[in-house]
Amino acid sequence: MFGVLQGFTVILVIIGAGYLTGRLGIVKGEQRRVLNNVAFYVAMPAMLFGVLLRSDPKVLTSPVMLVTTLSAIAVALLFVVASRLWFKRDFAATTLGATASGYVNSNNLGLPVAMYILGDAAYVAPLLLVQLIVFAPVTLSILDFARSGGSSSVFKTVTQALGRTLRSPIIIATAAGYLCALFAVPVPQLIVEPLDMLGAASIPMVLLSFGISLHGQRPLSAGSGRAAAFTASGLKVVGMPLVALGLSIAFGLDPHATFVATTIAALPTAQNVYTYAVTYQRGEVLVRDTVFLTTFASLPVLAAIALLLG
Repeated sequence: MFGVLQGFTVILVIIGAGYLTGRLGIVKGEQRRVLNNVAFYVAMPAMLFGVLLRSDPKVLTSPVMLVTTLSAIAVALLFVVASRLWFKRDFAATTLGATASGYVNSNNLGLPVAMYILGDAAYVAPLLLVQLIVFAPVTLSILDFARSGGSSSVFKTVTQALGRTLRSPIIIATAAGYLCALFAVPVPQLIVEPLDMLGAASIPMVLLSFGISLHGQRPLSAGSGRAAAFTASGLKVVGMPLVALGLSIAFGLDPHATFVATTIAALPTAQNVYTYAVTYQRGEVLVRDTVFLTTFASLPVLAAIALLLG
């Protein structure tokens, strides 16, 4: 339990430092995107390559990945049902709400939690890979199709979304690290050491950027569709871990694998989903509020999971 509290403290202190950075005007507005861009295109790929290079390839094909993936799909479908029955959101907004219910923040908070609580960042790599290769293209394809009014072919929108995903530096680094580990490819220290140094900067940068983004936000304002945001947040923080726990038991996972799967499932909504919402100008407030709520609500839930299952 002390390790969990220590991990949360480290994460919250850096987020708090980012918030103060924004509040004091040291970094203003869109300037924080510089941190995100450096982390996304340079530091995070370097870190993931190093993590996977040293990992056991079997982790990527473990039952944990199956459990977390099925859990994400289950809560996404539950949000779709809720939207159809109560919220009456349009096709694109419902898609984004469903994605926010199951798309785990495996970068900004997932990697720190995996390192400080689970003890190995490689635990989030499987879900990260599935989200970038499967979830993201499907979501973007649906949004592209909705924006075109149904005039574009499904094949074209899927192909374009998949092409964008495969060009992601995170995908390239993840695949390269995994293949090197799988086939025992020797990588010279002359390459590994600078990559490790770059990778060490990734987590502080993304946490600082997230803290900066919190300055000036006013979530859950009246008339913003709070019921949908609360539903998506509840499904993400409570529903998905419960589904993961049930599936872990049903599939006969050992106690540690059950702990890992349930912990990963309890991570908050990824900020990527908000990027999609802003880009397509649909469901922005819903996704923003869900990201905000789940980011903080997930912390006590993760602590409870660690206490009960860790």
